[in-house]
Amino acid sequence: MSGDRVVVGYTATDAGADALALGARLGAALETSVHVVVILPSAQGNVSIPSDASYDRLVEDTARGWLRDALAPFPGIRGHVRYAADVSDGLVAAAEEFGAAVLVVGTGGGGPRGRHRLGTTAEELVHSAPVPVALAPEGARHVDPSVGLPRITTAIGTRPGADVLLDTAVATARRAHAPLRLLSLAGVDLPGRVDAGLTRLTAQAHAQDVLDTVRGSLPAEIEAEALVGAGSDIEDAVSRIDWLPGEVALVGSSRLAQPRRLFLGSTAGRILRALPVPMIVVPRTSETSS
Repeated sequence: MSGDRVVVGYTATDAGADALALGARLGAALETSVHVVVILPSAQGNVSIPSDASYDRLVEDTARGWLRDALAPFPGIRGHVRYAADVSDGLVAAAEEFGAAVLVVGTGGGGPRGRHRLGTTAEELVHSAPVPVALAPEGARHVDPSVGLPRITTAIGTRPGADVLLDTAVATARRAHAPLRLLSLAGVDLPGRVDAGLTRLTAQAHAQDVLDTVRGSLPAEIEAEALVGAGSDIEDAVSRIDWLPGEVALVGSSRLAQPRRLFLGSTAGRILRALPVPMIVVPRTSETSS
């Protein structure tokens, strides 16, 4: 990753409050600064937006008022107003401007408590962003800030790009001094002709191999474990797993993604639907990848 800060895309909604709360927790856990950004529509090239100076001042003053109110409980977090023709483009530009290690957005959108429902901006970001995107589920604003980042769960696989995801997970665990859990969902949701038992044994062996490698990269005081999920399908397996309040799940983007860009694949999308904690989607290659 090219930066080390947390950038939050904020709107004066419950989803925006979820994103801000998650961003604040990540910033504290990673011991880095947090920048909260409101993207306003740019009038340039957009005939539907009045080109009136007093109107522009009113809109910007309103946005700055939202930021002041939202950031009052979070001393030290800075707020910014930026303009862009498209919100997702504006957030990507803000991530680059502030050197983001992660870009946080809310996904509540009226969905069930503790679950994700991707709105337009989040959907665009998980298919195009050049930095990891953290998706805050409905209700993230209610998580006790004192829980910090109690654990990081990483969905591991054997396809290209897995090394970048694992490197990101290890680096995050080191920075946050958080336990790391490796999750394999191999063997779940397989066609009937596949020997699921044999596949599960293979998944367990692979997870153990990855765990052994990870332990060599982590300080001795940071715990690491491997878990192989089981269930009738991906969603069922994810729902059977225990999740701590405040933990996050890391997944890699699809191999269909362009280099250094995200693309939320079908498996990650199914995990997201059942996941009761924030998900961070990691690009399949990094700036330093060859």
